[in-house]
Amino acid sequence: MPEAANAGTDRTLSLEDFRSSVGTIVGVSSWHRLSQSAIDKFADITGDLQYIHVDEARAKDGPFGGTIVHGMLSLSMISAMFYEAVPPVEGVAMSVNYGFDKVRFLSPVPSGSELNGSFTLAAVEDRGKGQYLVRYTVSMQAKGAAKPAVHAEWLVLHVMT
Repeated sequence: MPEAANAGTDRTLSLEDFRSSVGTIVGVSSWHRLSQSAIDKFADITGDLQYIHVDEARAKDGPFGGTIVHGMLSLSMISAMFYEAVPPVEGVAMSVNYGFDKVRFLSPVPSGSELNGSFTLAAVEDRGKGQYLVRYTVSMQAKGAAKPAVHAEWLVLHVMT
């Protein structure tokens, strides 16, 4: 995955600089390991106990040769990766997850893999009253994988002070 020139939260962006960054990668996260323990906890919380996620013995003979991370667990990492990788915008009082327009799980993530996220600023829409609806194109990749694991169009509402 390409490295972003301004990745990290060690600096802030002015609203003007942020808006002029449309079409560019604004952050790339570090790698996050998704262990079998994390997969099992996620399965317990969500009730998604499908064997490909939680039964290591049975999954060895399954389509992926072992257990894999739930797609929704991979997707849930988006917030942690975002706050780590994307510089904050000056004057934002809070950011609210507004939803997704598109999510695709493109390749399996084997248990124990490391996953990172790349955030491209796709659009910034001024909604008035100090609110900006921001669209990020997010690509999440397992270390060493040939293609992304997750592709998402994520909407975040930034509310200014």
